[in-house]
Amino acid sequence: MAPQKQMDALNDAVGALVDRAIDRVLLTGERVRSPAEAKSRLTRREDTEALADNVQRVVVLATPVVRTLARGARFTRVPWVLVASTSVSIGLAVRNGVRELQLLAALLAYRLEQVSGEPADPALVKRLAVELYLDPKRAPNLLGGRRLRLGRLTRRWLLRGAFGRNTEKQARRALDAAGKLDVHSTLAVWGPQREPKELPRATKPAR
Repeated sequence: MAPQKQMDALNDAVGALVDRAIDRVLLTGERVRSPAEAKSRLTRREDTEALADNVQRVVVLATPVVRTLARGARFTRVPWVLVASTSVSIGLAVRNGVRELQLLAALLAYRLEQVSGEPADPALVKRLAVELYLDPKRAPNLLGGRRLRLGRLTRRWLLRGAFGRNTEKQARRALDAAGKLDVHSTLAVWGPQREPKELPRATKPAR
């Protein structure tokens, strides 16, 4: 098993990548109106160059983790060519996964804004995007704090990248789930969890 410090650093890097990727969607006003539109854009494999630094950090941290896991699987040696090819495939999986999350976030933001009439809450968009991306068949869990399931997201990209598996099929299911999401109920559940703002201090009445 990879050392916990390695996994913690990798999870932090994935978290920073997810934050920046979805924040970029929200700040640039990128929106998609339907699952069909999002799926059509999935096939284009749009550029993620603006996130290149974050993607590269994930890949750099993931490579030794894969090497450690391979050694734990009784490989006496891991040829550098295998490590290099794994780095390339993990990089591809991460870039594709990030774009899938961005399109999912763009669809969720559009649906939330259509119902609420206000800009979508970034924390809610991120929570919904990760929840649906990981478990399209389950209702998103919005309770129990606002931490994202980064560990599971990291493992998905790591394993699918290492074994060269495509994430697009799961992403399409997540987009369908986002299109069917009960937005009114979602906003009702999420609203009470917002952190209370600090109340202004009372001023003493003038004498």
